[in-house]
Amino acid sequence: MRVTVKRINRFCLLTCAPFIGLVVWLLAADLSVTLPDDAFPQPAAAPAAANADKLAAGLDQAKQTALATAKSLKKSIALYAATNKSMGAIVAIADSQADRPYKIYDRRITLKIGAPAKQIDSDNIRAQLFVVRAQHFTGYALKVKLKSPDAMKMVLGQDKNGGAETTLAAARRYGAIAGVNAGGFADDGGKRYPLSTTVMNGSYLNGFDPSFKDLFFVGMNDKMELIGGKYASEDQLDRENPRFGASFVPVLLQNGRAQPIPAKWQSSPLRAPRTIIANYKDNQLLFLVIDGRNENGSSGATLAEAQILLQRFGAIDGYNLDGGGSSTLVFDGRVVNHPSDGTPRPVPTHFLFFG
Repeated sequence: MRVTVKRINRFCLLTCAPFIGLVVWLLAADLSVTLPDDAFPQPAAAPAAANADKLAAGLDQAKQTALATAKSLKKSIALYAATNKSMGAIVAIADSQADRPYKIYDRRITLKIGAPAKQIDSDNIRAQLFVVRAQHFTGYALKVKLKSPDAMKMVLGQDKNGGAETTLAAARRYGAIAGVNAGGFADDGGKRYPLSTTVMNGSYLNGFDPSFKDLFFVGMNDKMELIGGKYASEDQLDRENPRFGASFVPVLLQNGRAQPIPAKWQSSPLRAPRTIIANYKDNQLLFLVIDGRNENGSSGATLAEAQILLQRFGAIDGYNLDGGGSSTLVFDGRVVNHPSDGTPRPVPTHFLFFG
């Protein structure tokens, strides 16, 4: 079959005519499309007025509660601060009241000696120096309050058994603020040995000697309290826990009572330079160093006068240490008394004090 171009064009026109007509109609028609309301998402419903009022009331209540809590906390903090301040004041008052009996007692015993000429006060020690004037002699008193175990020790001359040096030399070598000669001694072969029982750092230097004749032992225990007297056995002294100490004669005072002075020591010598160690009931120490011109018995103090002086000053226990030319008191870097030899005598034991 022969198909012409004309036929093909007619066929295409017939085929497309309906579609062309539909397009023309759509263009000519005023058409609109409307979707239903439920085809769109709906906004959340606004809260009802009652709910809004309830929510506002809750917020106001929360605000008032917060304000009340803050006010209560502020009052509690203020009360705590006031209570803390009051407790601090109570503690301070309690401390001052607890210390009051000591201060009253110390003031009383100090007034009996007089006004301190010098004083050294530190965390370690309080050392007060007094001038003592009596009818037949002059001298010095050293009142010591030990505040720590490091405030006092006994040392050997040149730090060796048989050695000797002046108390001033020992004090300077150790950096001590004060020093006093200690126990008696015996010379042997050019050396100077401590007499009888001597304790150094809790150990016996030459073993224990039972007290004989008028000898006694005096020293400090492990609680830094003065101990002393006559000891018949080593066990008896060990029960006192001696830390250090030396020996000499005689005992002067016990429990505030004057002890009988052996006849020998009443007149040999009658008067002399003296060194005495004593204590108070609050464990303060008292040292008396009395001057004399020499050792011939014509100047210085008798032991009976020393007892009277100790009682007048309120001491509890008192012991006579080595005297004569040995009597030396060092305070603040210098010898304050007047040794009868003209210069300080080298001795084997010294009590030293540290600031």
